[in-house]
Amino acid sequence: MADLIVRTSLTSPFGRKPRLAAFVLGLAERVEVQVADFFDETDSLRTQNPLGKIPTLVLADGSTLYDSRVILEYFDHLAGGGRIIPSEPAARFAALKLQALGDGILDAGVLRRLETMFRDEAMWSQRWLSYQSGKMNRALDALEAAPPSDTEILVGEIAVACSLGFIDFRLGDDWRAGRPRLAGWLDRFAARCPGFAETMPR
Repeated sequence: MADLIVRTSLTSPFGRKPRLAAFVLGLAERVEVQVADFFDETDSLRTQNPLGKIPTLVLADGSTLYDSRVILEYFDHLAGGGRIIPSEPAARFAALKLQALGDGILDAGVLRRLETMFRDEAMWSQRWLSYQSGKMNRALDALEAAPPSDTEILVGEIAVACSLGFIDFRLGDDWRAGRPRLAGWLDRFAARCPGFAETMPR
């Protein structure tokens, strides 16, 4: 029975992170996904999270947690700890660093998306778009040089997979060109990660 509610959209890459983590940790049956509209002033999201951002986790007692990184840590706690966030310091900080890289790709990609969503094309700042694309390309090159693990599914792998899925779904960049190791990693991750297909953006 679901006692946890994730307020998100079905296309949000940050919202996909806790949805995917729930499958990985065996918590999926406890998690209900409720679609939130952060543009709607009447949506209860704004009382659940004063920032009005997704994802927001609503607990059984009505209290809330946000953002995706906090929710993933809470899910790891519910699953006994040390499952997707290692307890050993070196492994823990390596996982958190990789998560930061994946989230950084998403941050830059979302800023690109917003620039083209909310401005007429004639008003797009090409300098801004290039700046954000530069961040993404440097991060993707770093991942090509050192792909994530093929054996573990930690917060870092989850974040990177969600960031690559977002690029495919929203931006259409050919990130695979010149990055065969990273492309191969995502294919293998998709095949072995519980919930990967179920959480695809749609």
